[in-house]
Amino acid sequence: MAPINDQEQGAGFFTSFASTLSSFGNAMSKSVNGLLGYQGLEIINPDGGTEDTEVEAQKGRWKPEDRDSYWRMMQNYIGSDVTSMVTLPVLIFEPMTMLQKMAELMEYSYLLDLADECEDPHMRLVYAAAWFVSLYFALQRTWKPFNPILGETYEMVNHGGITFIAEQVSHHPPMSAAHAENEHFVYDITSKLKTKFLGNSIDIYPVGRTRLTLKRAGVVLDLVPPPSKANNIIFGRTWVDSPGDMILTNLTTGDKVVLYFQPCGWFGAGRYEVDGYIYNATEEPKYLMTGKWNEFMSYQPCDAEGEPEPGSELKEVWRAADAPKNDKFQYTHFAHKINSFDTAPKKLLPSDSRLRPDRLALEHADLSKAGLEKTRSLCRV
Repeated sequence: MAPINDQEQGAGFFTSFASTLSSFGNAMSKSVNGLLGYQGLEIINPDGGTEDTEVEAQKGRWKPEDRDSYWRMMQNYIGSDVTSMVTLPVLIFEPMTMLQKMAELMEYSYLLDLADECEDPHMRLVYAAAWFVSLYFALQRTWKPFNPILGETYEMVNHGGITFIAEQVSHHPPMSAAHAENEHFVYDITSKLKTKFLGNSIDIYPVGRTRLTLKRAGVVLDLVPPPSKANNIIFGRTWVDSPGDMILTNLTTGDKVVLYFQPCGWFGAGRYEVDGYIYNATEEPKYLMTGKWNEFMSYQPCDAEGEPEPGSELKEVWRAADAPKNDKFQYTHFAHKINSFDTAPKKLLPSDSRLRPDRLALEHADLSKAGLEKTRSLCRV
C-alpha cells in the first residue's frame, strides 16, 4: 500500500483528471465530423451502447433548429470560462437555484450526527466521507439550476433540527456562501467554480472552500472535491462524470480520507465507482471504503497494507433513498421539500429562491413565462 503524498492533496485530482481525458475519446465515441459538419465534437454514450453516431447525436433536449443556432454561438466560447458569460435557454433548466442545490447535501445529514457521536476517530471519517459522497447522487440530474442573482437567499428549517441559509455574494464571477448547523455539526461553504467550455462538454473545477466542524468531537474537516465534466451538453444524451480524488482532511488530528472517483470507461465500465481509504496521521490505512456514488457506500477495517482484516466484513454506511418514479426532473422526495414552503422559516425573506418568478413558472411547466422572467431577472442585475 503506497503512502499518500502531501503534495498531491491540492493537485492530485487535477492530475488524475488530466490523465483520463483521453479515455473519453475512446469510450464508445465517434467523431461527428463528416456526419453533422461540426468540427472536433464527439458523442459519447455513457451506457456503452453502439448506436450510430448521427442517431446518438440527435438525442437530447434540443430541437434541431435551436441546437444548430446555439452551437453557432457557443463555438466562439470554446476554451473559455463560461461560468457567467453565457445566457442559456430555460428549456435545459430545473425549477431550483444553485443555492437550493447546495442545500441538497442536507438530505443525509443523519450521517454527521452519527459521526459526531462516534468514539472511533477513523470511523468518524467514514460517516463524514459517506455524507460528502451522497451529494453526487444529485449529479444524475443533468438539468441546470438557475444562477442566483446578487443578494438572493435561501433558508431551510424543519429537517433534522438543521438551520440552513445561503446567499449569493457575487454575481460576476458567481459565488455563493452557505451555513448549516444543528446540535451536532456546523457546515460552512464558499461555492465558486471555474469552467472550461470544450464544444460539446464543460469541465467544472470547484475552487471554493468547504469546512465541517463536529461539535462534540471537537474536530474540523476540510474538503477538496474532484472536478466534474458535463458531457454531450448540445448533442447526445447529457451525463455528468467526476473523475479524480476527493480528499477530506481532519485539520485537528491530521487523519485523512482519499477516495478515487473512477472515470467512465469502455462500455460504461467504472462509471459511478468510488474506492479509497481512511488514513491516520502517519498515513497508515485504517478503513477501506468502496461503493457507487449513485447508490451506496460501504466500509471495512483494513491492515497496514490496505487489505481487509481477517474476520471483518464489508458493511454498508449509506444508501440512496428511493426516489419517486417518473418524476420529470428526477427529484428525490427531499429535493421536492427544498422547493416546498413547509421547510421555509415563518419570516421568509423576500429574496428567497422559492419566490423567484422564473423558477415558479418553470415549476408549473410554463416555459414561456419562465424564459421571460429569467430575462427580466438578468436585466435587474
